[in-house]
Amino acid sequence: MTTTPESPYQSYVYAYPHKTAYRPLPDRPSLAELWRGEKQDALSLYLHIPFCEVRCGFCNLFTRIGSPEGLTTAYLDALERQAGQVRDALSGTAGFALAAFGGGTPTYLTAAELERLCDIAEYRMGADLRGIPLSVEASPDTATADRLQVLAERGTTRLSLGVQSFLDEEARSAVRPQKRAAVEAALGRVRDAGFPVLNIDLIYGIDGQTPASWIKSLDAALSWQPEELYLYPLYVRPLTGLGRHADHAASPEWDAQRLTLYRAGRDHLLAHGYEQVSMRMFRRAGAASASAGEYACQTDGMVGLGCGARSYTSKLHYSFDYAVDAREVRRIIDDYVAAPDFSRAELGWEMTDEETRRRHLVQSLLQGEGVDLTAYRERFGSTPGQDFPSELAGFAANGWLAEDGGRLLLTPEGLAWSDAIGPRLFSAGVRERMAGYAPK
Repeated sequence: MTTTPESPYQSYVYAYPHKTAYRPLPDRPSLAELWRGEKQDALSLYLHIPFCEVRCGFCNLFTRIGSPEGLTTAYLDALERQAGQVRDALSGTAGFALAAFGGGTPTYLTAAELERLCDIAEYRMGADLRGIPLSVEASPDTATADRLQVLAERGTTRLSLGVQSFLDEEARSAVRPQKRAAVEAALGRVRDAGFPVLNIDLIYGIDGQTPASWIKSLDAALSWQPEELYLYPLYVRPLTGLGRHADHAASPEWDAQRLTLYRAGRDHLLAHGYEQVSMRMFRRAGAASASAGEYACQTDGMVGLGCGARSYTSKLHYSFDYAVDAREVRRIIDDYVAAPDFSRAELGWEMTDEETRRRHLVQSLLQGEGVDLTAYRERFGSTPGQDFPSELAGFAANGWLAEDGGRLLLTPEGLAWSDAIGPRLFSAGVRERMAGYAPK
């Protein structure tokens, strides 16, 4: 008997637990206390820039549209204050194996402001940006030659460009005001800048999109020979532009459309020499990887700077407040900019042994290479089957699981259902917290 959920599109699980499970920490623990005794030789560093030039209709990220005079400078001032206090909380020998600038749109900042952002990461935090993988997100309109030159000179190894669709009519349908000519011009500038890895983000499931138009958009992306491609299913979330329209509600027909487009896109990329890394990520065979090294998201810590960033220790995940509504986002940014003290954790989720096992399983199983069973046993003294028998039995009953070469893997069909599999691995406590979250 199978246990297939109603929709394969429950939630994009890129981190566990989700930020909507975080709550104010009554004791506001000091960062020095939280990081004491933590493994700190191969940390990940994330800097968050919460500004965009426009908000796309599907976007539920923490971001502000535009900025009044002086706000980006004030934000970088706060980021620098935070960096100094966070660095003081880490050990003197703490090191970084990976860095990323996200948002929002980091390239919303001017070239001079991007220089300052890199200075904060390098000189305040001690990250060797030219010696470790550095990934930066950009949009076509903000990927100007002077900004890209700064990022290339400071060691960016991966530039991710949010395109979503090369077809103007589909971009309009997704409430993303852009023209293909501007996208192509931006891609030319990115390639001229010489980043080792170009990633292009595309979205499927847009109203009016067909398999033929989807392949047309994919072929336009492939003409640039990107090292990576991310194929995202369209989601419509509360408080977004599309979310205000009832005609964009989820339906079996829309699910079927997204599955059809996913399979068409997957097969097209596999036929053109790309390897599937996860449901969303595809890498050109033999291409450079921007995340090579010893870093492993299941085990190592993350240091997040900026009002939308998360940080992970082995015992606590923490962040600032989260919102999508424009007024709430402005309030949180204003509070961040005015804050003198960043030495304590404000909101978070305590990681028990069970939650750590769940996180490891979620972060591994949803990747194409799956769970290394030997590494899992060495870390936890058990197997995933012993720890999560009912969940894995349900996946197996649906034909979503396979075991090969000491690894527990999702089958091709399992990868297609990743956004239903991930949420099934959430604990009861995380589910309860997420259900009790009031969108704002």
